[in-house]
Amino acid sequence: MSAHHRGMMKLALAVMFAAIAAVPASPQSPPPTGQKLTLSSAMIRGYIVLQRDLLEAAELMPEADYLFKPTPETRPFGQLVSHLALSQFDFCSRLQGGPSPKATEKEETPRSKALLIALLKESAKFCDPLVNAMTDEGMVQLMKAGPNEVARGLAVAGLNTHGNEMYGTIAVYLRLKGIVPPTTARQKPAPTKGG
Repeated sequence: MSAHHRGMMKLALAVMFAAIAAVPASPQSPPPTGQKLTLSSAMIRGYIVLQRDLLEAAELMPEADYLFKPTPETRPFGQLVSHLALSQFDFCSRLQGGPSPKATEKEETPRSKALLIALLKESAKFCDPLVNAMTDEGMVQLMKAGPNEVARGLAVAGLNTHGNEMYGTIAVYLRLKGIVPPTTARQKPAPTKGG
């Protein structure tokens, strides 16, 4: 398989998984009926829920554990948060049509929990108006991406896909420290039999 075909396959899978992840699942209650879920509304809704989950997860980890690494080969928790925030700036700068305002920042740069939380919030503040303004028509408009032209919606799909991947990793780090991830904590306990 050529590099071009592998790239197209990765892109197709990313879009598919982003679309699936964009509508949050709730095993305890059926989804409301009568809704119209357009591509843009589902992607925006997924983005909003994801931003809440990412921020809550970052806030849950104690500052001392921002240096925690499950294995020597993995990144410390704080670097995951830094990577996430800087990646969000990168994805959304593509939507804006300019360079990332944090292009010169490195994820490896040591930062306190407070600075990393602020950076994550700043990345969401940068992305929010760009993502929330997305329409179905805007999702298919082409934009420049290096030597290529790509649909604008792919930036949102990539943002959501990458964010969900990072949330999954962050959730494992939290679990290893005995902390329940926010998405699990929000789930209602299943009713017990007999009472």
